[in-house]
Amino acid sequence: MIQSILFFVLAGLLEIGGGYLVWLSLREGKSVWFAVAGFIVLGLYGVIPTLQPTNFGRTYAAYGGVFVVLSILWGWFVDRIKPDKFDILGGWVVLLGVLIVMYAPRNRM
Repeated sequence: MIQSILFFVLAGLLEIGGGYLVWLSLREGKSVWFAVAGFIVLGLYGVIPTLQPTNFGRTYAAYGGVFVVLSILWGWFVDRIKPDKFDILGGWVVLLGVLIVMYAPRNRM
């Protein structure tokens, strides 16, 4: 489970980081090389979820919740926008969903 969580966090950081680099290039006037680096990082992001031990649909459903939480944290620590109580509540709700979807015990027939 620890390895799976680390893969989710790594995938999230690569996706958010890659998207942020593209954002900086296109929206903040940074060099086109920021966008190029962002595309490379986003390509690496595409590989990491394949290392999860479950099927594609479950992996990406759970990852969506991880992405929400990491995006809130990114906004807080990188963009310096403190989450409000609804951001925090929503983050906990989706995190609970991740735990249920990904790690709930299942009857295997």
